[in-house]
Amino acid sequence: MSSRVAVVTDSTASLPSRLADRFDIITVPMQLKIGSELIDEAYVPTDRLLRAMEAQIPITTQPPAPDAFFWAYQDAWAKGAETIVSVHVTPKLSPATDAAKQAAAKSRVPVFIVDSHSSGMTLGFAALAAARIVQGGGNVQNARSVAEQRGRDASVLIYVDTLHYLRQAGRVSAAAKLFGDALSVKPLLTVVNGQVEPFDKVVGRDRALAKLVDKAVALAYGRNVDLAVEHFAAEKEGHELLQMLQKRIPHARDVVLTQVSAAIGANVGPGALAVTVSPF
Repeated sequence: MSSRVAVVTDSTASLPSRLADRFDIITVPMQLKIGSELIDEAYVPTDRLLRAMEAQIPITTQPPAPDAFFWAYQDAWAKGAETIVSVHVTPKLSPATDAAKQAAAKSRVPVFIVDSHSSGMTLGFAALAAARIVQGGGNVQNARSVAEQRGRDASVLIYVDTLHYLRQAGRVSAAAKLFGDALSVKPLLTVVNGQVEPFDKVVGRDRALAKLVDKAVALAYGRNVDLAVEHFAAEKEGHELLQMLQKRIPHARDVVLTQVSAAIGANVGPGALAVTVSPF
């Protein structure tokens, strides 16, 4: 690590490894409890998670293992970091930030915790923005400020085949719980103040995705943005969605296609797609 400022995040950021490696971002894995077994999500292949979901084995997500953040901070210090910006999933979706704060209190170097106000690539782009500042020679205050701003300004639009998994995980608002389960009616969701909220419902998958694209285009209009399409066990559909978006948002700077972390996948279910528009 050449910089004196390290950037740490958690695996709900869903950052492709090529980007995390390129920008020296340290990623601490969340945990999944599958049945009675507690595992770092980095060791949960997608096919195993899908089999467990199909078999209706209870799956819950948990913050990183005790001291996982502490050892990440120690590792950064050992490599020369004098300060750390630690950017995380909103506390409204996970207690991971509490674990990071506890580790920060024991860290050898100052740690500045940033709430991304969401998860997925909203968090991913916030961490990337901090890392860009660091690699450009910026200080910890600049990196922290930029990460906070990117988290606040980003928008995520989510398509799920069914609300079953989000309801089961307790991740949807009271309003979203009222959405019906008719197979033809597809809910479109967003994250507002850390809470998964509905913004529309559309008959048919194709119409729902077209609506998602229209909304993303409106959000990106006239702005400098980074763009991500996230999916869970739906890479082909994610690629098609990304192509649709790139035709209509040709000015996007970073364009990312990524599978969400297993912790998010367990909450949204197979076939889920999301679009993150992150102004800079």
